[in-house]
Amino acid sequence: MNDNYNVEILLVEDNIHDAELTIRSLRKVNLANKVVHLKDGAEALDFIFAKGAFVERKIQNKPKVILLDIKMPKVDGIEVLRQIKSHDLTKSIPVVIMTSSKEEQDVITSYNLGVNSYVVKPVDFEGFAKAIAELGFYWLITNQTTK
Repeated sequence: MNDNYNVEILLVEDNIHDAELTIRSLRKVNLANKVVHLKDGAEALDFIFAKGAFVERKIQNKPKVILLDIKMPKVDGIEVLRQIKSHDLTKSIPVVIMTSSKEEQDVITSYNLGVNSYVVKPVDFEGFAKAIAELGFYWLITNQTTK
């Protein structure tokens, strides 16, 4: 994973099954070329801010979208979102919360912190795959971002 860690989709998901389904769904619609999967919030913050194991990464190479789970070990998704949206260099990166949490407080907190979209993961495989494909098309093809 070099190429200065050039990434289009940063997937931050501790559930390996959900991560594999997400990547498989993106691959099925040819959107998985530059996906980086990280397993917890601490690793995500290191990647985004080019620290720790990712110190060699150019921080200017921002992902086109971050797919972020909420309930994760070490640092939860809400804190990752808070840090992304509070730094000038990263606050314009679109962040999509993808979670099984339907808790109203999670939704409210996420939008108050600047999340771009909040998606509750469908339980069935077909619904999950369709939701991922639609997210991928929107955030990688339709949506315009800054460099």
